[in-house]
Amino acid sequence: MNTFRTDGADGAGRPEMVDWDLAVRIGGRLAGDGPSVGRDEVSAIVDELRAGAARSTGLVREFTGLVAADADADAGAGAPVLVVDRASWVQANADAFATLLGPVVDKLTEKKAPSGLAAAVGSRITGAEVGGVLGFLGSKVLGQFDPFHEPAGRLLLVAPNIVHVEREIDADPHDFRLWVCLHEETHRVQFTAVPWMREHMFTQIQRFAETMEPGSLLEDGLSRVLDGLKNARSGGSLLDMVGTPEQKALLDGLTGVMSLLEGHADVVMDGVGPTVIPSVAKIRARFNERRKGVGVLDRLLRRVLGLDAKMAQYRDGAVFVRSVIDKAGMSGFNVVWEQAEHLPSRAEITDPDAWMARVLRT
Repeated sequence: MNTFRTDGADGAGRPEMVDWDLAVRIGGRLAGDGPSVGRDEVSAIVDELRAGAARSTGLVREFTGLVAADADADAGAGAPVLVVDRASWVQANADAFATLLGPVVDKLTEKKAPSGLAAAVGSRITGAEVGGVLGFLGSKVLGQFDPFHEPAGRLLLVAPNIVHVEREIDADPHDFRLWVCLHEETHRVQFTAVPWMREHMFTQIQRFAETMEPGSLLEDGLSRVLDGLKNARSGGSLLDMVGTPEQKALLDGLTGVMSLLEGHADVVMDGVGPTVIPSVAKIRARFNERRKGVGVLDRLLRRVLGLDAKMAQYRDGAVFVRSVIDKAGMSGFNVVWEQAEHLPSRAEITDPDAWMARVLRT
């Protein structure tokens, strides 16, 4: 069997509270290699995905009116496009988590430095937990823009997962690959055209992480996952376990931003798709059905990990974007990118008129 060993992903520092090496090993094993593909076909798929991403840049910019803040961004110098296998995606996301949590871990260890045994046991427990999550997601994610990779982010396209899904839904491979590229390239365009978004999200995520107590990263880690499993059976997720008003407020803000970014990408896909992808209607219908999950375990894990909420972000965010564009035009909608204060709250995502009254004064 040939797998997609392509561009790879580099490493990052390893905070002691999480055994990142263990997380990567477990995540890589659980994710697996993906579908069997011939050597020549691997090379052709990788080339096609890179070309699809490059082609999508102009299509997305023309449709959205967003222009790169950095003249080099369109050429990929600022935020490169990488075609990766599942193991490389796992490594890249472990690196991203380590980057996000590094300063937080430093602060927590200053408050309550764990003993040698507690640190060793705790880091392996959390490493195994993170590895399990990354392993599950590593076999599902089609692409991802990582805004926190230095110097200006990077776009990852997970080739084996794209091939797996195009076969599963019986899509035209060339149409499906370009369709995926349109969505993921929209995220790259968002961040290269709105450079302050990266720092804003980094700050918000770190502020949320700083509200977590040391115990939640060490002694209580496994029990929280088990509680999440129990909660999921009654319709909840790990996100429902957020308790303090500060945590809820920060999570609401992050949810609003993520809903905006994901919904905007879906609108771009559906707006550009019919002009360049002949079978886009068939792809959208079959892909939406697939998003519901394919089995009992898959649906349970999606609920535990908050992926049902992720699907709601696509849906609600797209409704928000379409509503604003219908009433204010693309230029009116693009006011959302001017400053952080213009970003919609979680409540405004489901009430576009409230956002327009606050930001556009309409």
